[in-house]
Amino acid sequence: MKKSSRFQSPRGFTIAELLIVMTIILILAGLIIGSFQFVENRKNNNLAEIQINLLGKAIEEYKLDNGKYPGDENAGGADGTVQSNILFKALYWDSDEDGQVVPNDDDQIIYLSELDPENDTHKWIEGTGGTATIIDPWGAEYRYRRGTGALNPDYDIWSMGPDGESSGDGKNDDDKDDISNF
Repeated sequence: MKKSSRFQSPRGFTIAELLIVMTIILILAGLIIGSFQFVENRKNNNLAEIQINLLGKAIEEYKLDNGKYPGDENAGGADGTVQSNILFKALYWDSDEDGQVVPNDDDQIIYLSELDPENDTHKWIEGTGGTATIIDPWGAEYRYRRGTGALNPDYDIWSMGPDGESSGDGKNDDDKDDISNF
């Protein structure tokens, strides 16, 4: 007796079934990768906020000891460029007001030991010695300004965020992802 073909079990998956399974796998992979990127961005934002707070406390300690904030007023302009090196020199590096190395200076105060380029576990120092700069989690220099260009009465410090762009006034589209003390 011949068996009917409608009772035979299929020998494999159809193309449609394989496409459906592959689509589901791709959707799940996309969701997982997207969540990793979200977590990474959130981690970097939190790290930048912590670093700005640490820098702010060190800057305040510097002012208590020296009677003024680091750097010259209005140096670097409103966008705060080229100032992270001045902060590094003031808060960590053994130097005088002009950035000259002061050998064996027992009076030198290290305001933020995390800025040590030799033991930079936080990866926020780029360069060494008098040329070192303080960088944010995205690899760009932190911005710093004081004087008439600052939005705060004392000083401003900020990261340009993941896009690496900032106008420095907190009002433009470039500033939406900035992390700052203003």
